[in-house]
Amino acid sequence: MKKPIVIFGAGGFGREVLQLIDDINEGQPTWHCVGFIVDASYDDKSTIHGLSILGDTEWLVSNPDIHVVVAVGSSSARWRITNLIKTKCKNKFATLVHPRAWIGKKVEIGCGSIICAGALITTDIIIGEHVHVNIGSTIGHDTIIYDYVTLNPGVNISGNVVLHKGVEMGTGSIAIPRCKIGEWSTIGAGSVILKSIKDNSVAVGVPSRVIKEMTFNWYK
Repeated sequence: MKKPIVIFGAGGFGREVLQLIDDINEGQPTWHCVGFIVDASYDDKSTIHGLSILGDTEWLVSNPDIHVVVAVGSSSARWRITNLIKTKCKNKFATLVHPRAWIGKKVEIGCGSIICAGALITTDIIIGEHVHVNIGSTIGHDTIIYDYVTLNPGVNISGNVVLHKGVEMGTGSIAIPRCKIGEWSTIGAGSVILKSIKDNSVAVGVPSRVIKEMTFNWYK
């Protein structure tokens, strides 16, 4: 019997997650997608691929037995949304792994995380909660990825890397071995990280350099 699920987020990544769910169901019928949940300020009530926008978190409060997955690309927005759901609702978070992602046996994946098609994740890796690993991204051995990290498409993480909570890695960015990227830092698209980055930094370039330091708790 398929488990009911709703997708929080009606943008492009929300539609990609709907496709991911369809692909999972092709191999093993697992999920029945009921529709989309959005922020209260969202004013477009149209359907998406035949599925309705059901409402905001109040809908989840009234439907506590339905799983939810947060398909919002921004790490900071995802943090705020999941904390709102945890505070107001009793719904369980779904963890979604695309059947065409390659994942080693010694990989831990936390609740609410999404692993997209083409991801390559090798061995002895810890992935936290509500992490997004987008299409075509790779993660090497002995890497630790904390909660709310976002790997955009084509990110390459070498072995022995630590990505702390809330890090966003831009499309096509690279981190070489033994680098540590501090909490809530943002790495620009195509950047190459050759040395560790401290918390709340914005780094860009090849090799990367810090161009901005954000205030503590900027993401809240």
